Amino acid sequence: MAPQRFHEQFDLIQRSMPDVPLAMGPDDSAEFMYEKGVVLVRDGEEARIVEDTVRAHFTAAPDLDQEQVRRAGPRTNRSGITRIRVGDPGEGGRDADRTVAHALRSVREHESRAGHRMVARNHVVHIAVNACPGDEPVPVPLSEPPNPAAADIPHDPDTAVGVLVVDTGLVHDYRSCDLLTHTGGDAQLRECDDQGILRQYVGHGTFIAGLVAAVAPNTGITVRGSLNDAGAVLESEFGEKLFEAVDAGGWPDVLSLSAGTSNGRTDGLLGVENFMRELRERRTLLVAAAGNNGSAAPFWPAAYADLPGWEDSVLSVGALRSDGESGACFTNHGPWVKVYAPGERLTGALTGFDAPVPYVYQHSTYDACRYGFTYGCTCRHPRHSGVLSDEGDTAKPDQVMFEGYAQWSGTSFATPVTAGLVAAHMTAHKETDPRAAGRQLIDLNAEFAEVRGARVPALRPPTWRPVPVVRQGPGL
Repeated sequence: MAPQRFHEQFDLIQRSMPDVPLAMGPDDSAEFMYEKGVVLVRDGEEARIVEDTVRAHFTAAPDLDQEQVRRAGPRTNRSGITRIRVGDPGEGGRDADRTVAHALRSVREHESRAGHRMVARNHVVHIAVNACPGDEPVPVPLSEPPNPAAADIPHDPDTAVGVLVVDTGLVHDYRSCDLLTHTGGDAQLRECDDQGILRQYVGHGTFIAGLVAAVAPNTGITVRGSLNDAGAVLESEFGEKLFEAVDAGGWPDVLSLSAGTSNGRTDGLLGVENFMRELRERRTLLVAAAGNNGSAAPFWPAAYADLPGWEDSVLSVGALRSDGESGACFTNHGPWVKVYAPGERLTGALTGFDAPVPYVYQHSTYDACRYGFTYGCTCRHPRHSGVLSDEGDTAKPDQVMFEGYAQWSGTSFATPVTAGLVAAHMTAHKETDPRAAGRQLIDLNAEFAEVRGARVPALRPPTWRPVPVVRQGPGL
């Protein structure tokens, strides 16, 4: 991982969740973030067993406080999980949480007998994750057309495919963009800070909706603001947020989700188990981002695409670099990623349609890509100075103005491109089953790209334009 970038991202998420002390793990590996002093368990009998087991373990250890062990959330909810406090969240730094580590270890014997996991960290699920890409938007000239451009497909409200985007919500002036005529949903909460500067990841949900609409104009798009805290949510709340999103308007044809987390395991997230089981029984196709960690480790919930029983209901999406020939340096990869689509330097709707909006970059850029690539990958586009989380940095952070459109990179955006292609296939072939459409789309239209030496299926929209890869010499 990239330690500087991860710490910057950690600081941003911690600021967005000031009442939830966070740690990174496991053991400072910067693989994921999680809530300090708390573990997740299934409610009911398993919660009682875990609570009793952890308390007994802590009682026998002189340096652990068994008085800290108690329920920290509702005993039952639709997500089927509850939080158990195991330590003082204010103790220790961000590098690890020994009380959570002890709690996890104390239950291993019970888990072995039960044959399944019973306890987990309360991970942070988020849209940005912790890796290489310069995943902050870049202004583009007003004359630069969207990429992908809008497909020449008429909108018919009687046959429009329903697409639900679970993300950050919609900016207030999104209807000024012609692409978003058939889009609705939740308003983005608090677009600007007290200085009138656009807050980070504001516009993310709007950008995603614009990509879906460009690839598949015959859609009815709903954007839910489930991830308004800088694109982040605790796993303990994530399942409930997903249920709320589908309850508000019914289960859609396609659900586009650009958030997730790794957890160091291969069996999913406790916090979304109930939602994923219900999804499996519905007709909805979940199109989920594979994540930007540049890793082969499973990223959830996208990696459900590789678990028995979910093969048809989940489509996991990685990102192609700007020329579409190979994987973007930041994209997660491996057999659990089922398809790749353009995800680097896409141009679409952001905000500032009514009036230009200022933005200050939060993250640093790198002089060299941490993966050793020499081309101009997203972690070097654009170069800018200063970073708000750098202590002692005397450079003034760059301020830019957004006027409607932006260029952005990440598996966040390969995901709605793929969701749009599924919807467009449904329209073109009068296919009413989104899961069948997903299979047909890949079987009939997938070409190939190379990702880390592997030949993988790739989908490239007809209206998408490859952007030349800029080769750069060392130190440039």
